[in-house]
Amino acid sequence: MQRIFEDRNRQFWILHTLGWMGFAVVGYLGSLFQEMREAYLFVVALDAYAGWLLSIPLRYLFQRIWSWSPWQMILSIMLVAFIVACVWTVIKNFNYWEIYRHGYRPDEWIQYFKQTSVGFYVILSWSGLYFGIRYYQTLQQEKQKSLTASNKAHEAQLKMLRYQLNPHFLFNTLNAISTLVLINEADTANKMLSRLSDFLRYSLYKDPIKKVPLQQEIYAANLYLEIEKVRFTERLTIELDVATNTELALVPSLILQPLVENAIKYAVATQTAGGTISIKARKFGHDLLIEVADNGPGMPIDDGLPKDSGGVGLVNTRERLAALYDKDFSLVLTHNQPQGVKVNIRIPFEVELNDEELA
Repeated sequence: MQRIFEDRNRQFWILHTLGWMGFAVVGYLGSLFQEMREAYLFVVALDAYAGWLLSIPLRYLFQRIWSWSPWQMILSIMLVAFIVACVWTVIKNFNYWEIYRHGYRPDEWIQYFKQTSVGFYVILSWSGLYFGIRYYQTLQQEKQKSLTASNKAHEAQLKMLRYQLNPHFLFNTLNAISTLVLINEADTANKMLSRLSDFLRYSLYKDPIKKVPLQQEIYAANLYLEIEKVRFTERLTIELDVATNTELALVPSLILQPLVENAIKYAVATQTAGGTISIKARKFGHDLLIEVADNGPGMPIDDGLPKDSGGVGLVNTRERLAALYDKDFSLVLTHNQPQGVKVNIRIPFEVELNDEELA
């Protein structure tokens, strides 16, 4: 049924025909209260058929005046509806007198136009329905275009926000690989390059619009941290505490990477002794709770975000979450105990349904 009505031309003919069939049914049912003979059914059918034929040219005329000013359109519709109503009334009276009254002829020709006002209201109603349906279709098309444009802009924004996060990390990693080559640490450089390749492959092939299971994000975060561990060696400690029932929970792709990158930048790289980065995930009711914490020197926090101009990754992450979940999320930056910073994310707990569950 939906496919049938997707074609506007087919939609017109269906509605046009059903409308005039409805007119014939109503006309015949009304005659039952007036004790009309069965021959009146044939008269009503001819009247409806005549109306069906006469109103077809109105469609093409109205298409031509569609772009006219409102007053020009109204006057044109009224005039055309009156002319068509006059012709239709003459045909209806002729059918009634010839078939039902067995060849009756009125004394005055003006009698052929008797009840023109009724025909005028019917044709005017047809015209009103035509314009109403067409305005609705145009409005829906514009709405669809607006939604499509909004979605395209939305996708572009998400992609831009995600790809803003990687250059700093890539620059540092390539520098580290270059240093390892210079000091003849070929095996370590090769391992680091291999992990970088895997991480970039994951980063490039995961659509930022789509969500992925948390276990894939943990895998990507591990790739990133293993690369950084080559740079910082024993100065970087990693702790993972991910509940088993959260591994299949859907999260935005690479949502952990900017949080881990910030922890590396502000907690590990700034301390001679290095630091610890922990990632936790829990299910709480209908929500998924993710925490990324460090034991670094900390930073001033204002309204859940860094006070200074840093923390671009956090701002971008919040914007991505807002674009994907509207207001049904939270991202809060707080002080860790005894020291450091932790980022808490709350998003709806979602899992990907398999074919059996969908069925």
